[in-house]
Amino acid sequence: MLKIKNLSFSYQKTPVLKAISFEVKQGENLAVIGESGSGKSTLLNLIYGEFDLINGQIFWKETEILGPKYNLVIGYDFMKYVSQEFDLMPFITVAENIGKHLSNFFPEEKKARTTELLEVVELSEFADIKVKTLSGGQKQRVALARAIAREPEIILLDEPFSHIDNFQKQSLRRRVFKYLKDNNITCIVATHDREDVLGFADRMIVLNNHQIAVNDSPEVLYNNPKTPLIASFFGEFNVIKNKIIYAHQIKLTEKSNLKATVIQSYFKGHYFLIEANLEAEKVFFQHHSTLEKNQTIYLKITA
Repeated sequence: MLKIKNLSFSYQKTPVLKAISFEVKQGENLAVIGESGSGKSTLLNLIYGEFDLINGQIFWKETEILGPKYNLVIGYDFMKYVSQEFDLMPFITVAENIGKHLSNFFPEEKKARTTELLEVVELSEFADIKVKTLSGGQKQRVALARAIAREPEIILLDEPFSHIDNFQKQSLRRRVFKYLKDNNITCIVATHDREDVLGFADRMIVLNNHQIAVNDSPEVLYNNPKTPLIASFFGEFNVIKNKIIYAHQIKLTEKSNLKATVIQSYFKGHYFLIEANLEAEKVFFQHHSTLEKNQTIYLKITA
């Protein structure tokens, strides 16, 4: 398993991470979330050995992960890192990029493996296309396939689907995370997108103020958000009488002590998000139809 003990790191005198400790089991999917600048990418770089630690230790099983002071070549054979810089070879094909580090002594196995991974990242029809001609999202998929080509024990993913078109993301997520789980590959994914987490992550770490604010399952954090930061990751929310209430937990009612005035209705597909004024504070809730602006309404909390 991965063990991180009392990790701290700063850029010059600017602290980024303080006293970070957690463990990840073999085959587990851990999501790391937090605001921009919270240290998500830095944490992945440290786990990969890209930087030297100021304090603390990182172990994968019995191997201590060390930085460039100790390793002439950064990285370890059992670990792969897909950063937001894809580092592909532009003048060779997609298939050649994916199979580059697979053994040429077994050409049939190499071809079969490459074909399998092309299917995982939904790029089979682009196998013979040179990488330089691909879109950013396609290059991101090539980077994903190349990273898992040699079946690492642990993979680090930094915003792995950020460049990919929305209509392709859902099926691609399912394929990639299923492949990792089926092959018992430990995955740590840094993301700001809840769709990268819900349905896939076993646990979530929330980074805030340079530290781990919470470490628990997505279900627990969703059902019991301790802070607005956590609630905001899952969707629209309100703070009413010092309690965090999601937009879907508020309904219209005939009469209550929560009297509000409609400000705006936003079409969201199968529902409308209603913005209203409640005791001089904005409140958001879901409704099946649009509501008239300036209409007086009464609300009830169903949570």
